Amino acid sequence: MRTHFCGLIDESLVGQTVTLCGWADVARDLGGLCFIDLRDHEGIVQIVAEPSDAPGNGAVLATAARVGYEDCLRVTGRVRRRQSVNAKIRTGQVEVVATAIEVLNKAEPLPFHAHENAGEDIRLKYRYLDLRTPKMQRMLRTRIRLVQALRRWLDARGFQDIETPILTKATPEGARDFLVPARMHPGEFYALPQSPQLFKQILMVAGFDRYYQIARCFRDEALRADRQLEFTQLDMEFAWVDEQIVQDTTEALIRDVFREVMGVELADPFPRMTWAEAMRRYGSDKPDLRIALELVDVADLVKDCGFKVFADWASAEGGRVAALRIPGGAALSRKQIDEYAAHAAKFGSKGLAYAKLDEAGAVNSPIAKFFDEAAFAALLQATGAGKGDLVFFGAGPYRTVSDFMGAVRLKAGKDFGLVGAGWKPLWVTDFPMFEWDEEEQRYVALHHPFTAPAVDDEADLRANAATAVSRGYDMVLNGNEIGGGSIRIHRSAMQSAVFELLGIGAEEARAKFGFLLDALKYGAPPHGGIAFGIDRIAALMAGTDSIRDVIAFPKTTSAQCLLTDAPSPIPDPQLAEVHVAVRKTPESENPGSR
Repeated sequence: MRTHFCGLIDESLVGQTVTLCGWADVARDLGGLCFIDLRDHEGIVQIVAEPSDAPGNGAVLATAARVGYEDCLRVTGRVRRRQSVNAKIRTGQVEVVATAIEVLNKAEPLPFHAHENAGEDIRLKYRYLDLRTPKMQRMLRTRIRLVQALRRWLDARGFQDIETPILTKATPEGARDFLVPARMHPGEFYALPQSPQLFKQILMVAGFDRYYQIARCFRDEALRADRQLEFTQLDMEFAWVDEQIVQDTTEALIRDVFREVMGVELADPFPRMTWAEAMRRYGSDKPDLRIALELVDVADLVKDCGFKVFADWASAEGGRVAALRIPGGAALSRKQIDEYAAHAAKFGSKGLAYAKLDEAGAVNSPIAKFFDEAAFAALLQATGAGKGDLVFFGAGPYRTVSDFMGAVRLKAGKDFGLVGAGWKPLWVTDFPMFEWDEEEQRYVALHHPFTAPAVDDEADLRANAATAVSRGYDMVLNGNEIGGGSIRIHRSAMQSAVFELLGIGAEEARAKFGFLLDALKYGAPPHGGIAFGIDRIAALMAGTDSIRDVIAFPKTTSAQCLLTDAPSPIPDPQLAEVHVAVRKTPESENPGSR
């Protein structure tokens, strides 16, 4: 049907006859002279229909004059050099003089124009039109090149691509499972996997040594710009390894893939930082190192001040008082400062104190009255504040203060143009083993229940659970966690001890994880691994803030597929086949109501 792709026509084809297929991106009738920008997945080339004495040329001109936006065409013509070069496109040195134009399918008026800034809802409803656009073609092709590069690298180094089940067993940890009724087992359900975690560990027990999979995973959780109900990850597992081996290998993988796909050289080696240091300096376990701003602990300087909030938290066990200097921040109005306080409140803040230093060095601060002049000067000096700067202060529980001050740091970095250029990778290590959940009054795993603790003795872990450190590690890039992993528990006794500390009793552990506990008894080797978020890495490479832009058919933030109108009701007879009945809930109680 065609001899060449539109976007690959170049000067080497001048004088040759080509046949092209594509969509009319732009059609211009200048009265006896027509221009059509013909587009396919490789790009655009200019088609010219002009007067000539050639037989049938009148029909060519007549057809060209009727071509509309997004009409599906086949064009045959001769390649020649353009008189007016278009340097903005790859084919801008040449054009195709049409000798035949066939309209393969006439397009009706479109719901939106590719060159408009259409809203996301209409783009997702007509996703096939959205995906035709050069922008979305570039986004998806970036993702394709990423996956191809990952596979080539892993295949060349002896990793084995092994598929794990999609229909599996529900587990009590992590996000909510998607449940699938089992027709042949009335009243019982499969779950869609949140990750291949347990299967890949069992593959290590089975002796496969180096596994990988481009895995589809599912989590029934709230959506946002960097999260979907279904997502894709590069899943990896290694036997007979420690943290350094996993980190060195996967760091080389990411470095080589960025070089191949993006032409980017990442740091070698990646810097490393403990979780405790990351939280102390940046208020985040995935700090964006492109922003040079850092938090400063000032508890020692405020514990005897007259401001009760500061003094109390400075003296409290587990409390924190932190400051953040924003260069040039004194230019913020009171309304803008209040907007920062509102932003911090989303992350747990109950108040954001501040101090401004004008260009003359005079201080404007609601909390200055609680300090003597020398003490407040020392406090500002500790933050490095100078003329024209603003300092924000936060007080409260250590983790809460870290979270909301970290959020303020990110906002200030963006608002004040303090985000540096380039790529800043980082390993974050030595995560806490557990977090205490006040609501459930039990420990929860910071990574997952299969992460090994830094100690080898179960009694030691039980005695020091509150301060236990795990052998977990995350790879961070420009403030995004792109990969997370750990060395796994490979002894059944330690796994049982961790379940116990997480409030998973022996009976429940046997019911949910008996197959894993059994496997660990039969000579399970030391092993570990990591999973990389394909969607998130592709979005970073493509330069977009939303992973929806690099997923062909994503869900909206309300968990809908607007293209297919999913989810949708199922008829009662079909539900009866899988032994399920639907309990109707009031519209106001339905979180997914439209």
